[in-house]
Amino acid sequence: MNHLIAPSILAADFANLQRDLEMINQSDADWVHVDIMDGMFVPNISFGFPVVAATKKHATKPLDVHLMIVDPDRYLKAFKDAGADGMTVHYEACPHLHRTIQAIKELGCRAGVALNPHTPVALLEDIIADLDMVLIMSVNPGFGGQKFIANTYKKLNDLKELSRERNPNLLIEVDGGVDQSNIEKLLQAGANVLVAGSSVFSSASPAAAIHNLKHP
Repeated sequence: MNHLIAPSILAADFANLQRDLEMINQSDADWVHVDIMDGMFVPNISFGFPVVAATKKHATKPLDVHLMIVDPDRYLKAFKDAGADGMTVHYEACPHLHRTIQAIKELGCRAGVALNPHTPVALLEDIIADLDMVLIMSVNPGFGGQKFIANTYKKLNDLKELSRERNPNLLIEVDGGVDQSNIEKLLQAGANVLVAGSSVFSSASPAAAIHNLKHP
C-alpha cells in the first residue's frame, strides 16, 4: 500500500486553526492527527471535545484521534460523537485492552493501540489480530518537537514481523520526529502511516512539506 500522511494539528497555529485545516484539506495529506492529552497520562494538556468537534467541522480528511489519557473508555463515545474516525489508545493506559478495542470498533471507528518508547512490541502478541492499527511512539508522548528515538526502527521491524502472519493488513503508524531525514528508513522498516507535526507546520510551505513526505 502507499503510505499515509497525517499532519498533527498539535503543531498548528491555534489562532488560525481553520486556515491550517483548509491547507491540510487541499494538500496530499490523508488524515488529520489530533492529539488528546489530559495532564495525567502525559505531562501536558491539549484539546477537549469542542476543539475536536470544531476540527471535524472544517476538516475534509478523516480525524485520527490519539488518546494520551488515563481511562479512555470513559470518553470513547464522546470522541466518536465529536468527530473521531479512528481512535488510538495507549497500551499503558488500558488494563482491559481487548474490551477497549472492541468498544472502539462497536462505535464504527478504526481501532489502534499506541506503544510508548519503552514498551516492547511483543506485548501485543495476543491482541494484534484484533487491531486496525498500531502507533509506535518515536518520542516520549506529551510534547511536540522532540528528538527522534533511534530504537524506533527496530520496533517497526519487530511489529512488521509480528503482523506478517496474524494481521498482514495492519496499519503501522509512527509519531515523533518524522521528517525528510528519516522518512525512507521508516518506510523500509515497516511504517505505512506517518504523523508529522513540527516538520510540517514550521516549514515555510506546509503544503510542500506534506507533498514531500507523501512523495519522498
